[in-house]
Amino acid sequence: MRIIAGSAKGKKLFSPEDERVRPTSDRAREGVFSSLESAFGSLTDLYFLDLFAGSGAVGVEALSRGAEIVHAVEEEVSELTSNNFQLVGSASGSFKVFKNRAKRFLESDLALRYDIIFMDPPYDVSNEEIVELLEIIKERSLIQPRGIIAIERASKSKPFEWPEGMECEKVRSYGQGSIFYGGYSASVLP
Repeated sequence: MRIIAGSAKGKKLFSPEDERVRPTSDRAREGVFSSLESAFGSLTDLYFLDLFAGSGAVGVEALSRGAEIVHAVEEEVSELTSNNFQLVGSASGSFKVFKNRAKRFLESDLALRYDIIFMDPPYDVSNEEIVELLEIIKERSLIQPRGIIAIERASKSKPFEWPEGMECEKVRSYGQGSIFYGGYSASVLP
C-alpha cells in the first residue's frame, strides 16, 4: 500500500499484520478520492473524518491531499495507525487519531462538523448499525449541508437504507468492496 497523491505521494504505508484489519485497496482509495475531488475540486481546507480507520490509509491519503483536519477513529488503534499518519509529516493540515468506538466518538464533544465522512466498518457490522451511525450524524449535524458520506461495504451485502432526509447518490464497486456515496437529500437543503 502506498500514498497515491499529494504531498506524501509514493510513500509506502505500514501494513497491518492483523488479518481482522482490511485496508481499503489502493484501487478503491484512488476511486474514492477521484470522486471526492470531482465533487469538491480539491480536499484543500476540508474537514475529513475516517471512521473505523484501521491502518489509517484513507485518512492519511486525505491529509496528503490537503485536508485541513483529519480525524481518524479506531477502536483498536495501534502504533501502525499513528506511524502511517507520521509519514505525511510536513502536510499543512493536522490530524488526530482517536482510540474510540465509532458510535461513542460521534456522540462525544470531540466530533466536529465535517465536509467528508468516510466509514469503513468491518463487513460483519450490520446494516442496522450503519443506519444508527447515520442517524447520529444527521441528528448532531456532523456533516456539512453539501458534505459527502462515503461508506465501504462488501459488494455482495444487502444495501442499507439511508435515514429520512438523506439519500444515496451513487455506488461504485471495486472487487469485493463497494462504496456508497450519499448525504443530505436536495429536498432538505436550504
